[in-house]
Amino acid sequence: MIQLQKIFEDREKLFWTLHTGGWIGFALVYYIGSFLHDMRSIWIFIIILNALAGWFLTIPLRYIYRMVWAKPPWLMVIVIVSASFVFGTIWQVVKNLHYWEIYKHGWQPDEWYMYLSNSADSLFILMCWSGLYFGIKNYQMLQKEKQNALTASAMAHQAHIKMLRYQLNPHFLFNTLNAISTLILMKENQTAEGMVSRLSDFLRYSLDKDPIKKVQLQQEVQALELYLDIEKVRFDERLDVVWKTDNETMHALVPSLILQPLIENAIKYAISKMENGGQICVATKLFGRDLLLEVSDNGPGANIVNGQMERSSSSGGVGLTNIQERLYSLYGNNYSFVVSHNDPAGIKVSIRIPYEINDNG
Repeated sequence: MIQLQKIFEDREKLFWTLHTGGWIGFALVYYIGSFLHDMRSIWIFIIILNALAGWFLTIPLRYIYRMVWAKPPWLMVIVIVSASFVFGTIWQVVKNLHYWEIYKHGWQPDEWYMYLSNSADSLFILMCWSGLYFGIKNYQMLQKEKQNALTASAMAHQAHIKMLRYQLNPHFLFNTLNAISTLILMKENQTAEGMVSRLSDFLRYSLDKDPIKKVQLQQEVQALELYLDIEKVRFDERLDVVWKTDNETMHALVPSLILQPLIENAIKYAISKMENGGQICVATKLFGRDLLLEVSDNGPGANIVNGQMERSSSSGGVGLTNIQERLYSLYGNNYSFVVSHNDPAGIKVSIRIPYEINDNG
């Protein structure tokens, strides 16, 4: 059972197993059909030769179909029919030669076109082989997508739990509530009321958004503004935020709260360490069919080893691994996550993901 499971998980082994098994099945059906015609025993040898010829001739079809797999449907149909016709014709000629040279002891037909007799049968069999090939390949693709979706869901919900641990960590809540308390003591009730409202909206956004689902970048920016407004109470003029967001990116779909850990990192390891405060820049832009997201600071920087950040005050900050896990679960290998030095100082984190919009975008 375990060996069978390994075969199904290994696409290469699965192809050769099904390919060989299919032609063995063809030979058996061919052999059973020969009982109706009372063929001589030498016919078994002819059947084996024909099955082997079919086995070898259909191998090139696999590589031809691989090349057109991602092509437009009309081109795939043309290639399938053309390749099946060419290889089916060759196979029929080989079968006729086996029949005449071996079974009929060297009998030669009077006309050359006799070598192509019964080509329709061979074409039909190769079309069936092609149909099975694409059917199995599509089934494998659907199964892989289903498995990726299940994996993405599990990883995303696990990432959500991790994310909530530091989004709602005691330090963040304590600092925010302490700032609100201070505002109340200073009789700045209107400012305190605004802080409570922003904190409530941000926590509601954090809890309501499913990490497996994507949101418009415009919503994400609004949530980040809430978060930064809360943090500005702590740092006042020490925290300067620059937004460089292209309007054409606002309808793009992004994973919820994908940038918040990067901003939290910048505040914790850059802004809070600078006596006069510092600047955080959030930039978004389109590049071809991709969406580029960047969060940078002008802080003291960090050591970057193999694309990983090693802050002097910690082992790399919070959320970076979490972000990469979420990106991989949602986009596979079709994304990039780059940590680099910012110019003239600080750290810049760049994310590239496919540009997607919803149906109403």
